[in-house]
Amino acid sequence: MNLSAPTNIVFIIALVIAILGLLAGLGIFAIIPLSAFWLMTIAYVVLAAGCLLKGV
Repeated sequence: MNLSAPTNIVFIIALVIAILGLLAGLGIFAIIPLSAFWLMTIAYVVLAAGCLLKGV
């Protein structure tokens, strides 16, 4: 399995989703109907996909 660094845009998208998850966990950002756990999981999956898929 060859891993590659994610592109900047994928990293920024994952970072924004993770920050939203952190804010949702702290109760500051409660607009999104997903729990903080699922937001952080989505951020991790996006970042992992950026590392696993070449050119993403």
